[in-house]
Amino acid sequence: MAFAELSHLFVTVFLYHSATFMVIPAITDVTMAALCPGMDECSIAIYLSGFQQAIIGLGTLVMMPIIGNMSDEYGRKSLLTLPMTLTIIPLVILAYSRTKYFFYVYYVLRILTSMLCDGSVQCLSLAYVADNTPEGQRASAFGILSGIVSTAFVCGTLAARFLPTALTFQVSATVAVLAALYMKAFLRDSSSSIDAASRRTISNKTSNVVHFDGDSSRKTQLFRRIPSVDEIFYLLRISPAFSQAAVVAFFNNFAEGALASSLLYFLKARFSFSKDQFADLLLIAGFAGAISQLVLMPILAPFLGEEKLLIIGLFAGCTHIFLYAVAWSSWVPYVAAMFSILVVFAPPCIRSIASKQVGPTEQGKAQGCLSGICSFANIVSPLAFTPLTALFLSANAPFYFPGFSIMCTGFSLLIALIQSTMIRAAPPISSHKITTNNYVEA
Repeated sequence: MAFAELSHLFVTVFLYHSATFMVIPAITDVTMAALCPGMDECSIAIYLSGFQQAIIGLGTLVMMPIIGNMSDEYGRKSLLTLPMTLTIIPLVILAYSRTKYFFYVYYVLRILTSMLCDGSVQCLSLAYVADNTPEGQRASAFGILSGIVSTAFVCGTLAARFLPTALTFQVSATVAVLAALYMKAFLRDSSSSIDAASRRTISNKTSNVVHFDGDSSRKTQLFRRIPSVDEIFYLLRISPAFSQAAVVAFFNNFAEGALASSLLYFLKARFSFSKDQFADLLLIAGFAGAISQLVLMPILAPFLGEEKLLIIGLFAGCTHIFLYAVAWSSWVPYVAAMFSILVVFAPPCIRSIASKQVGPTEQGKAQGCLSGICSFANIVSPLAFTPLTALFLSANAPFYFPGFSIMCTGFSLLIALIQSTMIRAAPPISSHKITTNNYVEA
């Protein structure tokens, strides 16, 4: 039963991410053509992209903990419907036209819809997998889910590589519609060990924090519907493994967000990359990531554990970012992209470590909290790195180092690597007996 439900989830996730990833290689050229036609360097495009990423991150920072917590009570499928539907709207705009005015309409709608959509499908999918997977298999299951996303990335990028720009957005919008329809028709709600009625009863009777009484072996779970900021900070303060995972997640996403807002513009200015070169580069990273998450991670996770795999992934991440920063020839970024075979270990390991620190009725809340922290990183990173990237790609740079902002991104990921070596995950609490009393004690 669980496998069948997960297979429907995987198809839904694959279709959804194929649609969203399909536009990534093309959107840089569309943005440049709309704002700075005929130019390889455009500061306004860099600033607008960074501003968009920051505003979207601000919205998701607020929404992710709420969406994750609501899904614990009302079900994952109900909460998935809205973001998967809203994602279609901006894609339809660019499918119709990519002129300057339509681009601005797309830009505004993309911000508004993504404040709710970005991260919510991932957050709810992770909670769904946790509902239907035993604790000992969660690292592998999260890795497989990430592998499905990487496979969708490859397929979407391949489509963008060979389709003309106009058709790329039309196909993307069509696949997004299919994803929403498939999810609505075939996906059932989570089959967790506690049914929806029991979850609601527990949620109504209890509050929303995790309390450690005495030592880490004595734990009390308290639940409430909508998490407050104080309760989230309380969870971070009293659960060492969760708080350490949250710090790693912040700096990992900080680096990823900075790289996403800077790398393609850096490559366009440095080596005159266009849509096809972007697609080739992304395909290498996608193929490596998909193979790693679908084949290597399920094999390695039971033997090495999440903590060691996390360190390996973050070390590889630092290495490939530094290679991008010092790229001296157009072939170097392709070599750097191959490190994705190890880089992709990090996100599912972080999520698995966090998942094991909460009970089965808190999976949505925990993943939502972590997604909110990641969203906060996505607010800060473009604000910090967009001006730096624009400066060092312009003629007014204080010294010649086009990849300086990329290098700084690598140092921020190095902080995550150092923090990851300190994680000592406590025994999971979700295996403890859960009652419907005012607290749960183990």
